[in-house]
Amino acid sequence: MNPHYTLNREQWVPRSIEDTFAFFSDAGNLEELTPRWLKFRILTPQPIDMASGTWIRYRLAWHGIPIKWTTLITRWDPPCSFEDLQLSGPYKLWHHTHIFQPERGGTRITDIVQYALPLGLLGRVTHALSVRRNVEQIFDYRFQRIQAIFKTPDGQLTRGSAG
Repeated sequence: MNPHYTLNREQWVPRSIEDTFAFFSDAGNLEELTPRWLKFRILTPQPIDMASGTWIRYRLAWHGIPIKWTTLITRWDPPCSFEDLQLSGPYKLWHHTHIFQPERGGTRITDIVQYALPLGLLGRVTHALSVRRNVEQIFDYRFQRIQAIFKTPDGQLTRGSAG
C-alpha cells in the first residue's frame, strides 16, 4: 500500500482577499511561483478561463527527466478557495487545496497538498530520500516569491511538513 503524504503551508500577505485571489486565478502566475530548476511551462493556451472543470496542461523537468502534467480544477469558490487534482503526471495522487482568508487587513494563504507516489516500497524510499525534500523546496521557493511579489514582511510563514 502506498502512503499518502500531506504538506501544509500558510502565509500572510498584506493584500485584500480579492486581489490575492485574482493573482492566483491567473494560471500564468504559476510559472513565476515555480523554481527555475523545474523548467516549468504551461502548455494550455492562455489566458485560461479558470473554473470548476478547467483542465491545465504543463511540462516540466524533474531532475532532468521531462514530465507532462495535467490538472483539473475540481472546485472553484472565488475568492475563498479552489482545488486542483492531477489527472496525469508523476504522482499517484496530487490534490492541492488553496484557501484564502481575510486576516489582519490582508489575506492568509493556506496550501494543503495531499500526494502519493507510485511504486510501493520504491516510492516510499524515494520520498524519504528526495521527493519530500524537493516538494518542500518547491513550496519554500513559492513562499519567497509570494513574499517578494506581495512585498510581505519577514516572519509570516507557518511551515508544515511533507510527511
